[in-house]
Order: sequence, then structure tokens, then C-alpha cells
Amino acid sequence: MLLMCQFEIISGFTVRFWLRMFVLVEMVDTVRIPPWSFHRQLNDAIAEELNKKLANKVVYNVGLCICLYDITKLEDSYIFPGDGASHTKVHFRYVVFHPFLDAILVGKIKGCSAEGVHVSLGFFDDIIIPPESLQQPAKFDDAEQVWMWEYETDEGTHDLYMDQGEEIRFRVVDEVFLDTSPTGPSTEKEAPSAAGSTAPPAAVEDTTPQKEAPYTLIVRRLGTKYTY
Repeated sequence: MLLMCQFEIISGFTVRFWLRMFVLVEMVDTVRIPPWSFHRQLNDAIAEELNKKLANKVVYNVGLCICLYDITKLEDSYIFPGDGASHTKVHFRYVVFHPFLDAILVGKIKGCSAEGVHVSLGFFDDIIIPPESLQQPAKFDDAEQVWMWEYETDEGTHDLYMDQGEEIRFRVVDEVFLDTSPTGPSTEKEAPSAAGSTAPPAAVEDTTPQKEAPYTLIVRRLGTKYTY
């Protein structure tokens, strides 16, 4: 799911390995608290609602939201006619997965296809190494559905398979955000058939759109995970 929010990237989140992957993002949102939650502390109720709305969601041009970091400001709460809930404008900081370009990360191979090698970090799977970014020379085995590196030695060429579950290092070289917000119905109309026509109807093509990832990392495979 992709969300649109007001935001400002203000700092890196932590140090060492995590500094390459996470940032703190300052956001502003109006949070609705239902009446049955009025007995709770306001900060606790707001924190729960923010995590319900944002956790594990992609914010366009920001990244994958992980969890609430803190609430920096609460404005006045209002109850509107016809709605017994309270509405509060909240300023807060959220932990977001958004590695910077050239960051070096470690993941595991999730699978291979003709498009490249698909990598997972465990909590984020939309990472791909395109064929031109693999260690060369590389080739794809259609039968096994796996990429292999043709490693040359003095004794000849050896095929080193990139097997599922293998731990690899990679460098982030690009990122792609896709606006997956719902669109309206198609405005195209079917052409009327000619009067008295007995021709069979044309086959209807399957126009169901394929599900696309709202946030994808394009990466390049590096050497062993121990060389930084």
C-alpha cells in the first residue's frame, strides 16, 4: 500500500550497518481517535493509530515505514458534528527504510528469473540485481531457473550457481518509486455491433493489471560479504 504524507527527512537513524538503511522522517498527520479509546492516554492511542496506518507501508518518494520513533507536538483536538471521535493534528518522527545510494548491504537470494537475481533483507523483498550488474561473465540457466557466474581459473571455467538462500553483498545503485494509488474506471466504451451481424464476438483480452511494487531497489552484486 502506498500513502501520501507531508514529510521532511531530518537525520540518519543510528550508526554502523543500520545507518546505511534507515532514516528518521518528520511527518504531520491528523489522527482520528474513536470514542472507545478515550479512556487511554492520548499519546498511547495516537501512537497505536499511527502504527496501524503507516507500519509496513510505503510512502511515495520516502520509503518503507517501520515504526513510530516519537511524537514531537500535539495540536488541539476537535470533535466534528456527526462524528463522536476526536481529531488531532500530530507532528511526529517515523523510522523509515530508505538506504542511500551506494550503501553496501547484506541480504539473501530469494530467487532468480530472466530479469535478474531477486534479493531479500527479511523484512523487504523488492530488491533486484539486473543481469548487467552481476559478476561477469554470467549466464541464466533456463532449466534450473538460476543465474551462474562463469568463474575462470588456471584449470578452466567453473560455474558458480547463485542459489536460493545464499547470503550476498550488494551496493544500492538506484531506486524506483511507483505511484500505486487507485485509479478511476476506464472511460473507454465498447464499439456498437452492426445491425444483423452474426459474427462471433471477439475474444476478450485479460486486462487485469499485474501487481507492481511501490518501492524497488536496483542493486549491484559485490564480492564476499566480509570485504567492506
